[in-house]
Amino acid sequence: MLSYPEGDGREIEHELRVSQLVDLNGTPLRLPLATSKMIVYRVWKVSTREERHTEEITYHLELVTRPELDSLATGSG
Repeated sequence: MLSYPEGDGREIEHELRVSQLVDLNGTPLRLPLATSKMIVYRVWKVSTREERHTEEITYHLELVTRPELDSLATGSG
């Protein structure tokens, strides 16, 4: 489960790790980014909640700032 800064959530089927960069859908991104004109999130925390016979892993996301995106992109702009 992805937890966006705005409070929304989204189910995902793959695992992520802390500090990993993902797109709007939770798909991992490779560096360098092709452009800085995109919405990118960073996984800042991973939490696990166990209940009976289920385990829910939540990946808490933070929005990456434009200046940081510029530094991560090959051709900024």
